[in-house]
Parts: sequence; C-alpha cells; structure tokens
Amino acid sequence: MPRHHEAKFRAVTSFQRRVLNPLVRRLPWQTLLETTGRTSGLARRTPVGGRRVGGTFWLVSEYGDKSQYVRNILADPAVRVRIGGRWHHGTAHPLPEDDARARLGSLPRLNSSAVRLFGTRLLTVRVDLTD
Repeated sequence: MPRHHEAKFRAVTSFQRRVLNPLVRRLPWQTLLETTGRTSGLARRTPVGGRRVGGTFWLVSEYGDKSQYVRNILADPAVRVRIGGRWHHGTAHPLPEDDARARLGSLPRLNSSAVRLFGTRLLTVRVDLTD
C-alpha cells in the first residue's frame, strides 16, 4: 500500500473507531454488522452502509481485508446484520472478484460516496441471510 494510502487509512480508521462508530452505533435506524472478534471471541458491531436485496445483504468495505470486520469474517463468516432495527443471522462472503466500484452504484448513495472518497482497497461483501 502506498505511503499516503497508509496514512489515510490510519487517520480515517482512528477517527471512525474512536469517534464516529461509538456515536452512530447508538442510532436505532443505523445498519450494523456484528462479527465475532477473531482473537477475543467477543461480538463486534460495526456501522455499515448496504442494501438488502431479497435474502441477501450487500456492502462494500473501504479497506478490503485490512478492515477489522473483514478479518473477523475471514476467521468466522457467521454474522448478524441489523437492518431497520431488526437483527438477521447470516453468512458473510468477501467477493474479491466482484467489481466493488460498480456495486457501490446499487447501494445507498451517501454511504457509497464516503466509501469512494475514503476507501483505498474496496471489497464487496455478500451476506446470505438465514432469517
């Protein structure tokens, strides 16, 4: 990763982790992705932007496999997604072969704009919902 991408990654993720995510997680309408921490085994909830299409939830990670929630998914793909205030169980699948930039065109505009602006290693994630 080029040096300026690494600095951008550190700055953005630090702000998200310490300031933005703790606030946004409390909003009842915010979509959340819950993974299991790969070393702690604890539930980890991350605000995400995405869209449900039938029995599938789609999202794009800004930093691909550098994102902590993607690393957790790679260790344990069983997840929960809170959509519209309701929790759904599912299995997450990172899709490196998918065109993440094109996928953003079908996802909520505000979040997609932020992902395009701040992201450096976009990665599509598909969650197959089981309930």
